[in-house]
Parts: sequence; C-alpha cells; structure tokens
Amino acid sequence: MTESPNPHIIDPDTLTGEMRPIRPAVLALGSNLGERHANLQGAVSSLADTPEVHVVAVSSVYETEPVDAPEGSKKFLNAVMLADTTLSVATLLDRAKAVEDAYGRERGEHHAPRTLDVDLIVVGDRVSDSAELTLPHPRAHERAFVLVPWQELDDQAEISGKGKLSDLLAGLDTGGVIRRDDLLLEFS
Repeated sequence: MTESPNPHIIDPDTLTGEMRPIRPAVLALGSNLGERHANLQGAVSSLADTPEVHVVAVSSVYETEPVDAPEGSKKFLNAVMLADTTLSVATLLDRAKAVEDAYGRERGEHHAPRTLDVDLIVVGDRVSDSAELTLPHPRAHERAFVLVPWQELDDQAEISGKGKLSDLLAGLDTGGVIRRDDLLLEFS
C-alpha cells in the first residue's frame, strides 16, 4: 500500500524498531442487520481491546436511513469512534476487517445490508489511494451519518481537502440522522 505521494519521504510505517508515531484515527461504525446495538458495542469493545489502539471517545448512537442501499434495507445504527494508534494503517485496516468478520459481516454486494461496518475515515494525515483503502475516506464528506456523530466529538474537525465538518454539514440534509439517547456505547 503506497501511502506517501513522495517516494523520497520516509514512511514511518516501514521503519523498524520500537518507536512508531501516534496517529489520531476516526472510525465510522454502522449496523443494520441483527442485534444492531450489540454489534456496535462489540466493535467498540473489540477495537478498545486491540493492542496499540487507545479509544479516546465514542459518539452517541444515531439511527439513520440507509444510503445507496438496496430497496427495503432496514435503518442503520451509526456511531463514530476517535482513537489514537501506533498501528500502521494497513494493520488497523486488517483489524477493522477482522472485527467486522467476527460479527458476521458478509462481503459481496456493494452497499448491501450488513451486521457491522467499520470504516477508516482518517488516520492522522495519511493519504492512501489503493485498491485496499482510500484515505481520507472518499465519501465521508457527503455522508451526514458520519459527519454528525464526528462533529459531536470534535466540532473543529475537518477532512483534508474537503473542509471543516460544520461547513460540509451545512450542505447536507441531516433530517434522517436521529440521535438515540436510549442507546449508549461504552469503552474503557
């Protein structure tokens, strides 16, 4: 995975040794099949238990209308998690996929209903455009179900090359993003 546009810049992910940079990461969580709340809680707990991942904050849970999903898809529960990590981006992506798999995620049809979706939105200032991963997430800036919970956690956040969350949200319909105060996600 090539993450640096300049081949002459040393990529800390390829260095050996004990010291690795700490990067803030934003992960979006979603579920619209099975025990949706339990799936989200399981993702938060699994990621919090991951060595070299320190969960900083987890947003409220939001119920949202499915976007670009097949007709008849059920509503999603969504949340955003902020974490600090020393994992490489590739390792963090592998962990996210493993957590999805542990909760019965079936891969196949694009935008199909799912038990669990764990998307890397941004990881520090890393830029990636590969078959495995695009960072920042290529559609996060147009998804209220990501931006609303993210802004709850960090009202000064921005997506590199796209702008501040508040400005991005001003151009989106947020009516289908409903905060569920009866559902909480815990982390330690």
